[in-house]
Order: sequence, then C-alpha cells, then structure tokens
Amino acid sequence: MKHPEKWRDTIDPFSLPFHTFRLSEVIGYPHAGNDVFYVDGVWLQKEVKAYLKVERQKGADIANEIEIIRQLQFPYVPQVLDYSLDKPCFIVTEEMPGERLSVILGNNEHKASLEYLFEFGAAISAFHQLRITCKPVKDRKFFHVPDKAYFEENGIDCLYGYLQNNRPMKVNHCFVHGDCHYANILWKDGHISAILDYELSGIGIREFDIAWACLLRPGQKFLNSKEEIDLFLKGYSSKGDFDYHSFAYYYVLIGSNFYSIGTSEKGYRETLANLISDVVR
Repeated sequence: MKHPEKWRDTIDPFSLPFHTFRLSEVIGYPHAGNDVFYVDGVWLQKEVKAYLKVERQKGADIANEIEIIRQLQFPYVPQVLDYSLDKPCFIVTEEMPGERLSVILGNNEHKASLEYLFEFGAAISAFHQLRITCKPVKDRKFFHVPDKAYFEENGIDCLYGYLQNNRPMKVNHCFVHGDCHYANILWKDGHISAILDYELSGIGIREFDIAWACLLRPGQKFLNSKEEIDLFLKGYSSKGDFDYHSFAYYYVLIGSNFYSIGTSEKGYRETLANLISDVVR
C-alpha cells in the first residue's frame, strides 16, 4: 500500500524506546490524527513491515487499543509487535495484506461496490456479537445533536426537527469497533483481510456503529446510493438483528455533523441530503 511522504512535523520515531522491535526505515507517513509511520524493521530476528502509531491527538487511547486487540480472535486483526504506555505512548502493529475499497473501486462507475457491501455489513455484525471486557466508548461530538443555529446556518432546519422528535426509545448497547468505516478496512481477493484501529472501541450503541460504518464520507465513491446501504444492512442482518428506526436516527445525526465537513466537495452535500431522505422514508 502506497503512503504519502512526510506532510507535517512529527515526533522522531527513532527516538522511541522500543523493546522488541528495531526500527530500520520510515517508508511513508499515512494521514491520521496521531503520528503514524509505515516502517521497515526487525522483530524476533526477522524483517517485517509494520505501522508505528504515536499518540498525538487529544483523546488518543493506545492503551485501549492494545487491550481490545488482545481479546479479539478474528484472523484479520493485526498483531501487536511492540508498545509503550509511557509518554510518548506508541504501538507497533504488523502490516496486514490488502487495499482499501477506495483504491480497489476507483470511481465505482459500474457499482462494483455491490460485490463487497454484504460482507462489510456482516463483519460489523460479527463484531457486535462479541463479549469483550472493555470500557464504555469515549464521548465524541458526533454523539450529540448540534444546536439549532447550526442547522439553520447549513440550511437543514428540517433535520433538527427530525432529531428532536425521533430519539430512539431504547438504546442497544454492545461491543462496538467505534470507527469501522471504509478507511480502516482492507480487502484482498474480494474479502476482508484486515480491520484496523481499535482506539475508539468499547461498549457503545449498536445502531450508531452501523450508521457510522455506512455513512458517505467526502471523496467516497461508494455507499452513495440507497441500494448499497440496503445491501450493507442485509449483510448485517445475516449475522444479527438491529433496529432500523434507531439506525435511521443515528444516520441522520452523523450525517448532520458531516454536512458542514463536506462543503469543499461539489455535490457531496446534495448527495448526502438525498441519502438521508432515502434512509428516513
């Protein structure tokens, strides 16, 4: 997988106090909130490629990621090669095979995404069946309805009314990945080969996690139609149940927050608004 060259100032990765891993070379600098490095190194006397993540952003929780990975038994969870919980906290995980759907599908002109979305939804559902010992997820702004002025400024007043009048009567809690959107999933030979990044994992709201996974992001060329969302949800239902009313509510909530993020991309807000309308019908 190709990664960009250095795009901002970072900690010097060679200054970190590694224990079982020896850093040889930095190959790339993936875009992320934390300092992330794609690296060559040596682990248990063999050369490996790996990802080194160093806490940078507020709310980063590498300790939580390590604890979650230790409990997961799925074959597509990366192995931890080294870590430190002393400042600066860091984690080294093995490179996993595969590419993101954004790379595989390109512009998705012929809706090749339909070959992947059932398995995508089923994988999220499988996570939700796990019994993991973990903390509740950390609070995030996306969990909350912005104030009324935000909706007025963005011309989506009707969504404010929807969110005020359709709060789920029951909240379904379970183990959630917390950030299982397309950028944290790798695919190889038509199947999921890796699910990455467990900092935000914990006990959370099932339907929020589903909505977070299938919401359209700026620049994304798939999950931009109701047909694709329905296939994703069909995959989810193949492994477990969910409440559609709650899913629709959280899709609108997250979409409302993303509405102001996608201002620079032509057509994004219009497409997102249409998807929201389709979901709540």
